[in-house]
Amino acid sequence: MGSLNTIMLLLGMVLVVVILWLVGVYNGLITLRNRTDEAWSDIDVQLKRRYDLIPNLVETVKGYAKHESETFQKVTDARAAAMGAQTVGDKAAAENQLSQTLKSIMAVAEAYPELKASQNFMQMQDDLKDAEDKIQAARRFYNANVRDFNTKVQVFPNNIIAARMAFKKYDFFEAAEGERAAVQVKF
Repeated sequence: MGSLNTIMLLLGMVLVVVILWLVGVYNGLITLRNRTDEAWSDIDVQLKRRYDLIPNLVETVKGYAKHESETFQKVTDARAAAMGAQTVGDKAAAENQLSQTLKSIMAVAEAYPELKASQNFMQMQDDLKDAEDKIQAARRFYNANVRDFNTKVQVFPNNIIAARMAFKKYDFFEAAEGERAAVQVKF
């Protein structure tokens, strides 16, 4: 009888340890998923800020460069596409396209010295640069959280629990192909 009680006690302790481990893994996955969702929300906040700046920037440049309507339309279309993107991959692609069109508007501004000297334009340019910097920081924070979550979901034996509880990997917010290339400086 004594050995049966010892076996039952050991089995009970093993069961308690397994349950505590399962709870720890589950809670860890939930914590990382919530941090990743929060990081995505931070990106959304910064993108919204940039979306709000773009119409004013376009209107200011329009005042100086009325004949550049194709460029303005591309920026407007890219902004609408970025605002409507739903998945991380679609959002990243749309944001990269928007960044490219914003570069074209800045190129237009280069051709108009009086626009470049405009206090209003300079302030908007500074605000846009600040928004871009914050977006980059938010993307890095999001990607770090995605890395941590995906690692936790993929390592053994967590992957067994994660699969059973329908935890899925997150996609990274990646740069466009053109942004990965090394910048060439020529003198």
